[in-house]
Amino acid sequence: MKINKQLLQKYNVPVPRYTSYPPANHFTGDFKEEDFRTLLVESNAEEPSNIAFYVHIPFCAQICHYCGCNALKMGRADEVKRYIAAVKKEIELVVSTIDPKRKISQIHYGGGTPNAIKAVYLKEINDILFAHFALIEDAEIAIECNPAHLTHAYLDDLFEAGFNRFSFGIQDFDENVLKDVNRKPSALPVPDLVNYVKKANPKFAVNLDFIYGLPGQTVSSFCKSIERAIAIRPDRLVTFSYAHVPWFKEHQKILVQKGLPSADDKLDMFLAAYDLLLKAGYVSIGLDHYALPQDELCQALNKHQLHRNFQGYCTKRTTGQVYAVGVSSISQLSGGYVQNTKSVKAYIESVNNGAFPVEKGVLVSDEQKVIRSVINELMCNKYIDWKKVAESFSMDVSSLKKQIVYDETVLEQFREDELIHFSADHLEITELGTMFIRNIVASFDPALAGSNKRYSNAL
Repeated sequence: MKINKQLLQKYNVPVPRYTSYPPANHFTGDFKEEDFRTLLVESNAEEPSNIAFYVHIPFCAQICHYCGCNALKMGRADEVKRYIAAVKKEIELVVSTIDPKRKISQIHYGGGTPNAIKAVYLKEINDILFAHFALIEDAEIAIECNPAHLTHAYLDDLFEAGFNRFSFGIQDFDENVLKDVNRKPSALPVPDLVNYVKKANPKFAVNLDFIYGLPGQTVSSFCKSIERAIAIRPDRLVTFSYAHVPWFKEHQKILVQKGLPSADDKLDMFLAAYDLLLKAGYVSIGLDHYALPQDELCQALNKHQLHRNFQGYCTKRTTGQVYAVGVSSISQLSGGYVQNTKSVKAYIESVNNGAFPVEKGVLVSDEQKVIRSVINELMCNKYIDWKKVAESFSMDVSSLKKQIVYDETVLEQFREDELIHFSADHLEITELGTMFIRNIVASFDPALAGSNKRYSNAL
């Protein structure tokens, strides 16, 4: 795919990533523990009825300089043990509010580096969840792994713990790039890790994750990494755009000294990887994911049944309201979002005192639920049927469009730039428009008008 550089300059502006609506920087400290407790109870009567758990393991052997997550340098063994004990207690607090007849559709471990700790801890957490709730058929039990700390023996332990999806954070195969961002390469050959997972069970799924826009990367070098990944044939492959937010993560300033690729170079990396992956038979999913045609994500895309949360793209089948445990984790319930404290010390103290470790959150109004639905449909399925969305909220299309920013002048500009097709009944994002999907979605967001919030650039 080729793109006009003027189009790049026009749309490379700060916009939200829309992993939630309202975005996380709209959360407020006025949100209290009792508000969360009420949300938890009310979630039992909300849709989706399925349960998704997110478990945050913050520990890392070393901190990668690009990281925008809540990560901590690995502490002493007793500190890790105390943290895991607190996570178990928090699970019991959360579970006490959830209808036991509901089923788990997804469990996702992120970090940090979940595989930086003993696998037995992960099994103990899963066992607690499995004891409390039944699973839907083919529930997704996923874990993010740093391959620098992954062995066959550890994978065996993960299989025994019930995991069936494995995301390997490769970021780049170029060891010079990894050195620049303070990340170690895989301890074992990546093809060996993927084959080991597949031999254990052909139904087990593997993602390979990459980041473009890092120091030392060129279009040529990044393409070589993607070509190596394609040869491995993972079920899914993700190309994340490096989000430079040094006002939020100060350690990212180190990367500026090493030299970051320009916006033009970043776009060229994305486009080159996009072309390589499509030629290799992968299907583009949403903003940054790719999957093989037989993958459930592709089937869901064809039926407009994709969903997205803080953990990435999933299907509406595996979608659940997200109950998050662990430091800094964000619960994503129908009625609101709640983030735990970012301090491990404060987190452990709160949980040990029988309190939810709430730091901030936001209630989602009825109007915001409508806006959220519009944003999710476009971010996930690149298509929206206005009547169908309106009917899901028992309103007509005219009323729906009044609750969002529906400006036909802006839409005509997108159409002129060949980013969308639209009529009074529907809107569809083109292949070119996928590159600018955050800009398109942002045009419908009434909260952006006059906002002084800071966001990473669209590209």
